[in-house]
Amino acid sequence: MRRAVCPGSFDPITNGHLDIIARASKLYDEVYVAVMINKAKKGLFEIDERIDLIRQVTAEFGNVTVESFHGLLVDFCKQRDIPAIVKGLRAVSDFDYELQMAQMNNGLSGVETLFVPTNPTYSFLSSSLVKEVAAWGGDVSHLVPPIVLQALDQRLKKD
Repeated sequence: MRRAVCPGSFDPITNGHLDIIARASKLYDEVYVAVMINKAKKGLFEIDERIDLIRQVTAEFGNVTVESFHGLLVDFCKQRDIPAIVKGLRAVSDFDYELQMAQMNNGLSGVETLFVPTNPTYSFLSSSLVKEVAAWGGDVSHLVPPIVLQALDQRLKKD
């Protein structure tokens, strides 16, 4: 069984994230989406909300499991016998940081990192940018799945 993990905060999941997860789901038998818990950071969506949204938008793939994690990603991988991390790269600046992380993860545990170039349609896209544009009333409907757009609209109307 070939397993990989796609880690991130996914606050919220974007079409760029979804593209990487979809592509990974074609390469691996099982893909875990690991939603990072960072207690020092207050997200727009709670961890359980993010997990629920991700489960809904990845259900069609059939081989994606969504879980949260706190701590080192390599520990998450060891506990689930996952030998590979799949990361999307938007730009050269992403590569500099991600290469260091990949080398550290490999040195700590032997876990390999597969870099997947982002679809050019999403090369500028980040969760932070989506939240900022949506907060100012901008149209992000082409940047997130419909259910995520609905959740964003509801959350931003409440705040």
